[in-house]
Amino acid sequence: MVFDWTSILVTLADFNSENLVKFYAELLGQEPRFYTKNVYAEFDLHGLRLGIFKPKDSNSSEFVNQGRTSISLCLEVRDLESAIAHLTTLGYPPPGEILTAAHGREIYAYDPAGNRLILHQSH
Repeated sequence: MVFDWTSILVTLADFNSENLVKFYAELLGQEPRFYTKNVYAEFDLHGLRLGIFKPKDSNSSEFVNQGRTSISLCLEVRDLESAIAHLTTLGYPPPGEILTAAHGREIYAYDPAGNRLILHQSH
């Protein structure tokens, strides 16, 4: 038996959640759909929801990060160079070069909490 799921929500935890909320609002060009300062914010991304929350003190040890996180948030873009320029304007320029793959061009960048972003432009 398969459980009856209704939607997909990806969440990012960060002790400085307000910094992430600001970053994603500027990156995505939208304000959060739901927002409680220093608690939770949620963005609607064409059927996928992105939640950002500040961990509670009582379970903060679960969210102590030892370097970069393992999540990769892949964002397909129409114009890779414009997306790179936008990230650079936000103060988070991609550290590497554009890569060419069989499925198109992409570049890796990181949000303020160290989560990897993959900006991808199809052929």
